[in-house]
Amino acid sequence: MTSPPLHTLSIAEAGVALRAGRLTAQALTEHALARIATHDDTLRAFIRVTAARAREDAARADQELRAGLDRGPLHGIPYGLKDIFDVAGIPTTCNSRLRLDHVPAVDSEVEARLKAGGAVLLGKLTTHEFALGGPGFDLPFPPARNPWNPAHFTGGSSSGSGSAVAAGLLRVALGSDTGGSIRSPATHCGVVGLKPTYGRVSRRGVFPLSFALDHCGPLTWSVEDAALVLGVIAGYDPLDPSSVEAPAERYTEDLGQDLHGLRLGYARRLFSDISGVSPEVLAAMDASAQTLAKLGAVVEEVVLPDFELFKACGRIIMTVEAYAIHEQDLKTRPRDFGRYTYQRVTPAAALTAADLTQAFRLRQELTVQLNREVLSRYDALLTTTALTSAPRLDEFPHDWPPPSLAVAVQTVPFNVTGNPALVVPAGFFSNGLPLGMQLVGRPFDERTLFRVGAAFEARVGVTHRRPPLEGGRAS
Repeated sequence: MTSPPLHTLSIAEAGVALRAGRLTAQALTEHALARIATHDDTLRAFIRVTAARAREDAARADQELRAGLDRGPLHGIPYGLKDIFDVAGIPTTCNSRLRLDHVPAVDSEVEARLKAGGAVLLGKLTTHEFALGGPGFDLPFPPARNPWNPAHFTGGSSSGSGSAVAAGLLRVALGSDTGGSIRSPATHCGVVGLKPTYGRVSRRGVFPLSFALDHCGPLTWSVEDAALVLGVIAGYDPLDPSSVEAPAERYTEDLGQDLHGLRLGYARRLFSDISGVSPEVLAAMDASAQTLAKLGAVVEEVVLPDFELFKACGRIIMTVEAYAIHEQDLKTRPRDFGRYTYQRVTPAAALTAADLTQAFRLRQELTVQLNREVLSRYDALLTTTALTSAPRLDEFPHDWPPPSLAVAVQTVPFNVTGNPALVVPAGFFSNGLPLGMQLVGRPFDERTLFRVGAAFEARVGVTHRRPPLEGGRAS
């Protein structure tokens, strides 16, 4: 029998082969570097490929495994980092002219945990400027392309992370999510994306966008892969003020179970009444709800607060905090910002302390309504991520916001509340682009999301379908 291509092996499958001596981390790494060399001129998923570092990491992983030192499930597994995560000695550019020369001396906490776990760093992945902006063509590095059709957008600012994972350039990518920038690329690129509970994963050494809304998490090929990665990067960090001292979890423990005994709320009205939602999204979400019911869950429609409340709350908090972070540069070096970034941040100069106070008050009310009034009765919620398929990059106009794209994703509510949210591929639009469903859990209950997501994934099977890449181009 022909062996499967190395990039299709799950973390667990590669781990078994590595520990049995049938595979080496160096072979995995060279295979990944070769795929990057073949396809990334089209996809633009990487800002920087760290080939020398990757080969050093892989050689060390192989030596340690041969000596019987096992650092955990990611030992010898290649990964990439969105280029807002610090790695000592490697530039963190944030895809901005303001940061091209910034070389950190200390690793981000996420990078430190991945390194301690024996993983192999392949490089830094494309992002919108400062994880905000948009897919601008006036930035130091071009926007990432969607592997299903390179003319199309990849989703939010963790754009290179979604593209690289979907194309099989690597199995694991780390991204950030302030308003949906893990979950939107996961949806539009057809991969799994996890925004953990606020405070579950340290943000130390990750360039901030909004202190109150930022989350860090993985994009992966499968739910099991995401659970394994979370087990490595999660944990209390006393040097991160937002970090929560929550007990360690075995996130893979409930995988493989059916859904009997679980109650799921279907938040259909959160997206169904919004103008512009695609009928294909409605049909796919209804079909997903039916699939979860067939797997044994009780699925009932629930009503959440109006999406516009979440959106207004999140937008004010994010914009004001982003302005506070960039205020000095906005005043002294405004022309060094990309056009979209400048246009998205500067309106905060007109907002008042009263506006921010009201937004934080509303945030508390919305969080209470979600957790006490809804998730007290349901183990998790089901909703959509995006209202339409990924737009074409040439649909983005010169100025922000693009009118037709202004409410294209339904992700910010769970940045506002801090609840964990998992995106799992759920099918394809008639144009061949992916779509995904979003599962939302109780605080610090990622295990239930993984249980539901894995059961759905096994039944629907969409995760095993990947974009065909030929001659350096996706087709």
